[in-house]
Amino acid sequence: MTNQKPSRRESILQALVELLQSDPGARITTAGLAKTVGVTEAALYRHFPSKRKMFEALIEFAEEAVFSRCQVILQEQEDVRVRLQQLSHLVLVFAERNPGLCCVLTGDALMGEDESLRKRASQFFERLETQVRQALKEGEIRQGLRPRTTAARGADFVMVFVEGRIQRFVRSSFSRLPTSDFDEAWGLVSEAVWG
Repeated sequence: MTNQKPSRRESILQALVELLQSDPGARITTAGLAKTVGVTEAALYRHFPSKRKMFEALIEFAEEAVFSRCQVILQEQEDVRVRLQQLSHLVLVFAERNPGLCCVLTGDALMGEDESLRKRASQFFERLETQVRQALKEGEIRQGLRPRTTAARGADFVMVFVEGRIQRFVRSSFSRLPTSDFDEAWGLVSEAVWG
């Protein structure tokens, strides 16, 4: 059995994530990243034409990892309450396992970068909110589950819970795990959404 060595491109992205995790809030330079990877800056640019493209690749990885699994949950789970619990837990587990990526998704690592890159990162949560809103609407239609408020406001509440836990994880330098006491916290979210 052979262990495949990661490609240079994957090594660069892994080093970037590790830098984000080891020194949250620090500005990442291509010179520092190149040194960490053990290549020249020119070598970095052969794989990524800009630092922006590196961050975009990380966002795309997060989207693919999370939303491919979201689709499985949406197809397999009929009960909207269970769907939303599993979707929320999925995102929080992903965040917990990928602290450096959390800095990108929350925009913390993108301070001082092109504003359009921050907007690109925010699309991750907008897409998730759309799926939550659709699930709430389907719950009304298929199960007769009427949220206490509109589906949009219910989705907003779920997103505040998910994003808040991820933001707290980043703010605490990854010490306050987003999945801690999840079941109890989700019970409160569920009660607030459906009563």
